[in-house]
Amino acid sequence: MIDLLKRHREGLLYVLFGCGTTFSNWFTYCICVEVFHLDITVSNALACLVGVIFAFVTNKLYVFQSRGKSAKTVLREAISFGASRAATGIIDIFGPAMFMDLGITGTLFGIEGFVAKLISSSVVIILNYTCSKLLVFRNTSEN
Repeated sequence: MIDLLKRHREGLLYVLFGCGTTFSNWFTYCICVEVFHLDITVSNALACLVGVIFAFVTNKLYVFQSRGKSAKTVLREAISFGASRAATGIIDIFGPAMFMDLGITGTLFGIEGFVAKLISSSVVIILNYTCSKLLVFRNTSEN
């Protein structure tokens, strides 16, 4: 069992902190709307920003264990991470409509197009992981 956990540590941590990212997004949204009475669009934008920051920190330190600590490395990683999340965010926004246009519809939980949303979300998760692993957190020998 321990060997199995060690082999899949990165993926398990990615899922765990992905849930934490979602929670931080939802929590921030609720606080912005309910406590600060901000507009829902502003609240959602702030929640997305908090979620991306949470994801960056946890992915850097725990999931991919990036060793780069210089300002230059952290800035490069932050910009790459933000850009990749912005790109996949576009897929997240427009993906369901694209999949529905391709004829992938389906009703789930009584919601038309939910299957397209699930497929789109799955694509986004896979792309986020791949971008983080291969492009953003390329472990270097730099400290």
